[in-house]
Amino acid sequence: MLSADQIIQYQASPTLLQDRIILITGAGDGIGKAAAMACAAAGAKVILAGRTVAKLEQVYDDILAAQGHEPVIYPIDLEGATEDDYNELALNIDNQFGRLDGLLLNAGILGQRTPLSNYRQDVWDRVIKVNVTAQFQMTQALMPVLEKSADASVIFTSSGVGKVGRAFWGAYAVSKFAIEGMVQTWAAELEDLGSVRLNAIDPGATATTMRAQAFPAENPNDLKTAAEIMPTYLYLLGPDSTGVNGQSIKAQNR
Repeated sequence: MLSADQIIQYQASPTLLQDRIILITGAGDGIGKAAAMACAAAGAKVILAGRTVAKLEQVYDDILAAQGHEPVIYPIDLEGATEDDYNELALNIDNQFGRLDGLLLNAGILGQRTPLSNYRQDVWDRVIKVNVTAQFQMTQALMPVLEKSADASVIFTSSGVGKVGRAFWGAYAVSKFAIEGMVQTWAAELEDLGSVRLNAIDPGATATTMRAQAFPAENPNDLKTAAEIMPTYLYLLGPDSTGVNGQSIKAQNR
């Protein structure tokens, strides 16, 4: 495994992900869109998953304009999706591609920034459903097609507030602590058993819509763009990280 600085500065070859099938949730904007563009530029066939079809269609057009492989659009709402929906997704991928080489679980919601003693139950339930339960359900359903890959990489999205508790981050922080635990547990269960590896990425302070919601007074020009943190994602999705399992890796060093 490369050092933390080497991962952040990783330079992917133009064919790093050649012929790999990679599904990205929350692919309509922000980090998900940047990851879709970066993966396509590195040769991957990308499955764009998300709620808003218009946003996915724009990413689709952008990938084609950049001469990437034609992506696949797969609309899905993680808040309302059921076990059957995830099983149908897995079946569709299996029928069309016969395997899945990468899964980036990027989608998530912020919820309220308020003390836990004031936290609304309905918001809590939504955040935990989207940020934890849906991630588990999708990964579980897709595991059989991931296992058909010779080198499958699953990436969960963590956060600094999922490692050290911070006031007012509520269900979001709790969900990220859960993600850290799920990655460690699942990775330990898969260690040395096959070709699937699971890791987490903490994107850090990145200029996204969610970051602006959390820090409305912050100047986004002072932050890294989503495109600038892609080296870490490409490293974990590609063959150079084969054998890296159960790690939580920062995409930037601040």
